[in-house]
Amino acid sequence: MTTPSEGAPPTASAPDQASAPDRSSAPDRAAVLPPAERGATVIPDKVVARIAARAAKEALAEHADTAAGRMKLAAPQASATVGSGSARLGLTVDLPYPTDLAATSRQVQDYVSERVAHLTGMRVTEVTLAIDRLVSADGPGHRRVQ
Repeated sequence: MTTPSEGAPPTASAPDQASAPDRSSAPDRAAVLPPAERGATVIPDKVVARIAARAAKEALAEHADTAAGRMKLAAPQASATVGSGSARLGLTVDLPYPTDLAATSRQVQDYVSERVAHLTGMRVTEVTLAIDRLVSADGPGHRRVQ
């Protein structure tokens, strides 16, 4: 008569030590590198420019009243230059007329700067605003000079 331990194959509960990988000798890369050296999130210039254009559209919508809502303002155009955690932005917009151009321009620049910084985590160093055209609140059909 034989006992179960004699001549029986090894059980599944005892892992084969020779085939198991030795985890203690392989370095854990996450533990070796500090968080700042593991990598970086890179946001392309084109993406930052699209965020800036959208933010400019939001800022201009805040200034739109019922008369300006009927106006056909072109979508803002934007460009961006990104480097070392900061961004420089260029915007081209249409503005409603009559309006305080200086105040409206400053508000759009400030809003876009804050919004881009919040969404991307970048420091916005410059926002250049170019006014492409002024769109009359009376509409294109109403002219002063005939």
